[in-house]
Amino acid sequence: MYPVLLLLHSWTRWLVLIFGLIAIFRAFGGWQGRKAWVGADNGMGAAFVGSMHLQLLLGLLLYFVYSPVGLQGMKVAGAMKDPIARFWGVEHITVMILAWAAAQIGRSVSKKASDAIVKHKKAFIWFTVSLILVLLMIPWGLGNWNPARPLFRL
Repeated sequence: MYPVLLLLHSWTRWLVLIFGLIAIFRAFGGWQGRKAWVGADNGMGAAFVGSMHLQLLLGLLLYFVYSPVGLQGMKVAGAMKDPIARFWGVEHITVMILAWAAAQIGRSVSKKASDAIVKHKKAFIWFTVSLILVLLMIPWGLGNWNPARPLFRL
């Protein structure tokens, strides 16, 4: 089960990135262009947040149940002194949960706003914060604190 979940979690990141970028560009264009909030804006925000929910579910299953580097990896003595173990055991999950929360907040506050321009602005701000956090914690291999993992698992 671990390899299947890891594969799904790895590929779902691309949905998060694609939907996040589209939602951000739509929100920015709507805000700066003073456009009406249309169904596509709502739908793209929903797609971004929905992909974040799926990614969170897969990640939590990996962290708490299946992955040897998640919660299990933190039970090893000295894990907090090892930057890779700390990344997977603490930093990745913490920041990704914050990213999920920012996306969810952005969706909620943009839906509740009464003015279309305010909807776009709030969506842009919260979705951008969320996507920046996601980009920071994807394992790209950004130094000794961020391990490299395959971009496309097979």
